[in-house]
Amino acid sequence: MTRSYCLSYLTLELSPPETITLAARSGYQSAGVRLMPALPGGQAFPLWKNAAMLRETERAIADTGVSIHDIEIACIDGETRVDHWVPMLETAGRLKARTVIAAGLDKDEGRLTDTFAALCEAARPFGLSINLEFTPWAPLNSAAAALRVVTAAEQPNGEVLIDTIHVARSATTLDDLRGIPASRLSYLQICDCPARPAESVEELLFTARQERLLPGEGGADLAGIVGALPADLVVSVEIPSHRRIADMGHAAWAELCLAESRRAMADLDAKRQP
Repeated sequence: MTRSYCLSYLTLELSPPETITLAARSGYQSAGVRLMPALPGGQAFPLWKNAAMLRETERAIADTGVSIHDIEIACIDGETRVDHWVPMLETAGRLKARTVIAAGLDKDEGRLTDTFAALCEAARPFGLSINLEFTPWAPLNSAAAALRVVTAAEQPNGEVLIDTIHVARSATTLDDLRGIPASRLSYLQICDCPARPAESVEELLFTARQERLLPGEGGADLAGIVGALPADLVVSVEIPSHRRIADMGHAAWAELCLAESRRAMADLDAKRQP
């Protein structure tokens, strides 16, 4: 089977034009960009406020043929309203992105579901889906919880995002993954992590945000995770490593991440149970 590969924003943490350019040089078919921060004061590139960079991004897409797959990030925290995300949705639509990632940070699941549903409705006119991501340190901390919200929201463009590190470090089971309807999945994020459980939230966050491992370097059950998901999902390569980027540079790291992800996925797909 032929997989399509996306260079995730978090792997390099560069501007949209830089990410697209390096994605093209390395052989990725698409790229992810961050237009709103994941943390207060965190890095992001709100292109609707930067006309020059928006034009540069559009030129990079046209010149390279690399499309925008995913846009980050709508942090559903119980306070932020959908109007806040509309400029990001409009820009995502202009860039012909495939999806926008949402983080489930609201402790009130009912309110989280309502906000997610409203976000999906706001995204639909732009041809966007909304991928709800769970993380083990957040209120929405498992695939089962994410599916529960997406199902209750009853929106046709609502999807569940699977990141292999979050599966490995949460209470998510392979049966939970098998229970997600294929219509609620469009891509997965691949990386590896140490087999040893994190001893603190700080260690959990450090690994997830700064020092993930290449597929096969760690102890995540990648064969089980990939085998439990549909075979046609786009693969987003999300492998941040500040240490190795400092050693080898952004371009070489992007190339190595793609090469190792392709190698691993080819092996994992060949082992899939019929």
